[in-house]
Amino acid sequence: MWQEAAVRRGRPGPGSRASSTSPTRRGAGDQRALSSVRPGDRAVPGTDEQDGRPRPRLWHVTLSAAGETTPLAEVRAGLEQLAHDHPFLLTSRYAEDHAEIRYWEEARDLHDAAAVALRLWGEHRQTAGLPPWEIVGLEVIDRETYHQRIAEGYGPPPARPIGVHPY
Repeated sequence: MWQEAAVRRGRPGPGSRASSTSPTRRGAGDQRALSSVRPGDRAVPGTDEQDGRPRPRLWHVTLSAAGETTPLAEVRAGLEQLAHDHPFLLTSRYAEDHAEIRYWEEARDLHDAAAVALRLWGEHRQTAGLPPWEIVGLEVIDRETYHQRIAEGYGPPPARPIGVHPY
């Protein structure tokens, strides 16, 4: 027999989107019952036991950028500066007209990890001296998928030692 469980509606804090025009207006901490969820069940795998929000997970990110030909020394210097400013970068590969960055990102979900990745090149173009290239590729996969691919032999090409390397 199914029993009722309470599920939080909205996120607590100032970022809550409670609408003032909603006929069933609830505050950020208000709860409603769902008859299809048993007590103790989690709505989302990997949620926090106390508040039900997703816990951060690790995501493997591969970001590719490309554009006009740029001297190799400038591309390398920009990627090295980015790696210095953000030590989370695992490895970078580059050529005169494209580059690839691989790193692990900690985020609640794929959307958050992808959003951070898509901003990375543009936000650090000036401070790291990166070429004015556009992002042409993005892959974000969870940790389990990454390790499964590696184990089965069809994952990303083996990363060179941590750092910045030419193709």
